[in-house]
Amino acid sequence: MIKTVYDVTSAGKPDAPAIGAPGRPWLTYAGLKKLTDDTLAALNGVGIGRGDRVAMVAPNGPEMASSFIAVASGTSSAPLNPAYRADEFEFYLDDLKPKAVIVQQGMDSPVRGMAEKVGVPIIELIPAAGGPAGSFTLDVSALKPAKAASPGTSVDGEIALVLHTSGTTARPKIVPLSTANLAASARHIAESLALAPADRCMNIMPLFHIHGLIAATLSSLGAGASVSCTPGFNALRFFAQLEEVKPTWYTAVPTMHQAILTRLRSHADAAKAAKLRFIRSSSASLPPQVMLELEAAFDCPVIEAYGMTEASHQMASNALPPGKRKPGAVGLPAGPKIAIMDEAGHFLPQGTIGEVVIQGPNVTAGYDNNPDANLKAFADGWFRTGDQGRFDEDGYLFLTGRLKEIINRGGEKISPIEVDTILMDHPAVEQCVTFAIPHPMLGEDIGAVVVLRAGLEATERELRDFVAKHAADFKVPRKVVFVTEIPKGATGKLQRIGLAAKLGLGEAKA
Repeated sequence: MIKTVYDVTSAGKPDAPAIGAPGRPWLTYAGLKKLTDDTLAALNGVGIGRGDRVAMVAPNGPEMASSFIAVASGTSSAPLNPAYRADEFEFYLDDLKPKAVIVQQGMDSPVRGMAEKVGVPIIELIPAAGGPAGSFTLDVSALKPAKAASPGTSVDGEIALVLHTSGTTARPKIVPLSTANLAASARHIAESLALAPADRCMNIMPLFHIHGLIAATLSSLGAGASVSCTPGFNALRFFAQLEEVKPTWYTAVPTMHQAILTRLRSHADAAKAAKLRFIRSSSASLPPQVMLELEAAFDCPVIEAYGMTEASHQMASNALPPGKRKPGAVGLPAGPKIAIMDEAGHFLPQGTIGEVVIQGPNVTAGYDNNPDANLKAFADGWFRTGDQGRFDEDGYLFLTGRLKEIINRGGEKISPIEVDTILMDHPAVEQCVTFAIPHPMLGEDIGAVVVLRAGLEATERELRDFVAKHAADFKVPRKVVFVTEIPKGATGKLQRIGLAAKLGLGEAKA
């Protein structure tokens, strides 16, 4: 049982495959352990050790996965989105104040100029040409030789990973996660999914985000299993990668699953031939219709889970067969304790809607250098997730939305997820997102953006009438916008907050 990030390097047999990539030979567990030892020795030799922050910028792929394991084993790793613009890199480097930034050799990234501007030295990550997937060396020549204050591998409460919150409504907050937090979450995920050395995950998630780092990578390695890292999600290449990698599972966000379903029309046999043990979905609510369609297409269970950065990812998960998995539910508590709380901090009974709160070994101890945020986020040792939900009679958690995303239409509170679910039942709707539109009298009204299925048609009036047949009038969208693609965030999640502005929708008419 792993207790630290470094422990994963010995979780599998030395000659067993650990990290791979389509078209590349596998890096073994012995190779991963040596790579980690060599990486930490190189960093320690220039004065970087436990507790020191190291920013990381690399393309999605096996080198990003292996360097995360290596760097997080003995420093505070801080992976950054390689697609950031110059001003974004400047903000994050200034906010993190890392001792160095690791950049993959050959990347023409604005992080190089911004690192020079803010005075952060660059360490080049040099992939090993022709070597196993994920193998690399570090060029630390930009730093002077020095003795690290705390060399070696991180233990206990020492910080292994530093990520920022999404910051959709406020300045992003720094979330420090300890090596114990990460190891606990990896164990919880492995237990929920019954991961074993024979399992292989095909990772299509970004590796600057908690979902790909922990759910796909760390949980697999902690179980002695293997993970094959694609260059990122590409619906056009997904089935060819599936055939080559031969994984037993993959994990993704709902928008990726929906894109895969669209491609299934010409790859129906490939889905069945993959013989996946299960498919996992997390990071946003999976429409029940998508879950059932995926299960029918791949002939395997779809396990929806619930995660967030502050919990080192997983909080709840539906059960593998023969246990129950409920469409629309994010599952049973799967790691931390979960409860429902009101605004005053009182626990609410089963069936009552309130804020989801968590407590457990995978939960961050608090935001970095932000006492005001911590005061709001914690109540008697429970972390307030900002999500609204309820437990059913079987103890399964159902989310009704983010508290900040709940639409307040003249005092009537509408869950956008509820409206999404109704719209998804319309045969012409392939994808949809319900969101708030500013209104001069009501404060907010309801909007919906819709992608129609290929070859099918629907009008705004038809969709509004369809919702009206299944919900009260105040829940019917007053505006329906048709698009070919819904705007998404960097990790593929659909963004409700700010969507009205992105679509050019001002105040609804009174």
